[in-house]
Amino acid sequence: MINTEEFTIRLEKVINFYGESASSFAEKIGVQRSSISHILSGRNKPSLEFVLKILSAYPEVELYWLLNGKGSFPAKKEITPSPPVEASPKIKQVEDPAPISRAAVNHPEEKIFSENTNGKTIERIVVFYSDGTFKNYHN
Repeated sequence: MINTEEFTIRLEKVINFYGESASSFAEKIGVQRSSISHILSGRNKPSLEFVLKILSAYPEVELYWLLNGKGSFPAKKEITPSPPVEASPKIKQVEDPAPISRAAVNHPEEKIFSENTNGKTIERIVVFYSDGTFKNYHN
């Protein structure tokens, strides 16, 4: 069982750690300001949905620490050596690429290529750059 008073103290610690006001914290986790106020005042207990929204918005918050005070905050990231990255094979240029239609350029949301995907759609594309950054594109 969650000790609501101790949970409230840990929640305040999270809000203060990120320099948030109760309003901005509520906005970032996707709840109403009154939800934060009622939990901080002890009027309401946090729901599972509320806790999961915190964990989703702030990955440095550990579940067990937030609920029981066990663990650490912010979460200590374990540094493990990553395996060496093998060089990717060179991409071969297509001899005679199919021309892109003007409609595809003017309407990028339209399907540009035709590949049998058995009803599957692209959910997301991630582009990794050589400087270690990346760009995430969602459908």
